[in-house]
Amino acid sequence: MAMQASRLLGRSLVRSRPAVLPRSSFSRRLLTTGTEGASAPPPPPRTPLWKRFLQITGTVTLVTLATGAGLLFVAQKDRTPGVQLPHDPTKKTLVILGSGWGATSLLNSLDTTDYNVVIVSPKNYFLFTPLLPSVAVGTLSPRSILQPTRYVTRHKKRQVTVIEASATDVDPVTKTVSFADTSEIQGLVSTKTIPYDYLVYAVGAEVQTFNIPGVKENACFMKELEDAEKMQRRFLDCLESAAFPGQSPEEVKRLLHMVVVGGGPTGIELSGELHDFLEQDLRSWYPELAEHVRISLVEALPSVLPMFSKQLIDYTESTFKEAKIDILTKTMVKEVKDKSVVLQLPDKTIAEVPCGLVVWAAGNKSRQVTQDLMAKFPSAQKNRRGIDVDECLRMNGSNGTIFAIGDCSATSYAPTAQVASQEGAYLARVLAQIAKKDEIEARVQELKASAEPEAKAECVHLEKRLAKLEKIRPFKYSHQGSLAYIGSDKAIADLPFFNGNLATGGVATFLFWRSAYLSTLFSVRNRTLVATDWLYVKLFGRDVSRE
Repeated sequence: MAMQASRLLGRSLVRSRPAVLPRSSFSRRLLTTGTEGASAPPPPPRTPLWKRFLQITGTVTLVTLATGAGLLFVAQKDRTPGVQLPHDPTKKTLVILGSGWGATSLLNSLDTTDYNVVIVSPKNYFLFTPLLPSVAVGTLSPRSILQPTRYVTRHKKRQVTVIEASATDVDPVTKTVSFADTSEIQGLVSTKTIPYDYLVYAVGAEVQTFNIPGVKENACFMKELEDAEKMQRRFLDCLESAAFPGQSPEEVKRLLHMVVVGGGPTGIELSGELHDFLEQDLRSWYPELAEHVRISLVEALPSVLPMFSKQLIDYTESTFKEAKIDILTKTMVKEVKDKSVVLQLPDKTIAEVPCGLVVWAAGNKSRQVTQDLMAKFPSAQKNRRGIDVDECLRMNGSNGTIFAIGDCSATSYAPTAQVASQEGAYLARVLAQIAKKDEIEARVQELKASAEPEAKAECVHLEKRLAKLEKIRPFKYSHQGSLAYIGSDKAIADLPFFNGNLATGGVATFLFWRSAYLSTLFSVRNRTLVATDWLYVKLFGRDVSRE
């Protein structure tokens, strides 16, 4: 019994001893106890739909108001230019002939405090020519791609005289320019001759018809704003004439056959815009005629768009084939008649093709005033394409007083808007350098006539600066790429990429094409108008009424 009692007592003592738990087990027990003891956080209350709607609406409203206020501020600032400095009799006179890409680019970059600037042009506006085909079919309003020349000149520091007139003669001996008012309404004085110290010749070029019979009389051009408006009127006239009761099927087909001559970017873009007009609008408003509309593109060279890569040329041709646009390469126009066009086909056979409209977009030639100016330098000006210039865009034979930029000059670069724009910006830097040089030369002459002891040291310093200013860096063109719209919401782009080219085409390139042209427009006003026109056409379509 005693032994049994001691055994039970020992067992109870052993059991009453607290067990030492492992550290991990102890921690787990503490965590479990803490979790069980604390209650879980309640879920966040859901925001009612009407509150979320109000938040989104408020955010959109604030962004819209901020954007509108910013646009209104910029617009009002552009509409209210400040006070300008008057002409300075001590400054030299710079005369600019023209208001195209080269002249407008020069004006945008030129510091007018260096010169008394005079602009002479038959147009008192700048025309954004790459979007001219869009105007021809009603995608854009004509006013959307115009920028008044005074919009640029009134925002310069010094006053710029703008004269709407056509230059009739340039006398490099007496350094004078003669011009005449060619508008419908004229005053008592319609001709004038003014002197110049430096002349920027940027009159552009006119359409090259190659003396083909009937082109001037029966074809529409695609170079000026009135050309696009004329083409739009005649195209809609062809539609309404074809819809006249009693027209024979042959006459309907003739009236609705549109022939575009020229396989460059202008001809390609115009053909694409015509196709878009047909597919997006005419099928709705002229369903009985839409199937009979036919577009033909005539090009004398073996392929269209020779400035683009072979890959993009093939892509354009395949896109036109899908759009049922006929491409006639190696085909020459021999005559343009009232109701037909005579073509020489690749096999040298002659065919007369009935058509309702011919649009001529093939080549440029020098204006008569340019030919007259070149004739005054018979030994230095022998290029038939235009005015020969040196590496600094100075007219050969003019002793550095005449500069020629844009389509009127003959350089190694293509006569494109991109080249003319870069030439204008370059010439603004050159003219600033020349103004500084002329100022230092005048100061040196004053110091040489002075008897002050400090004059000699200053004269030596200025002569060193003058030697540096005598050296003018030559013009170098930087190609930024080529773009073209080919219809069906597709575009092509040939862009420089590192040491090679990036060739791309399609819908994404079309969006890039639009954004590139929007950014190239010179003013916020033009960007807003063009973007609004694109949106309007997307929502409501093009207008088919004829004035």
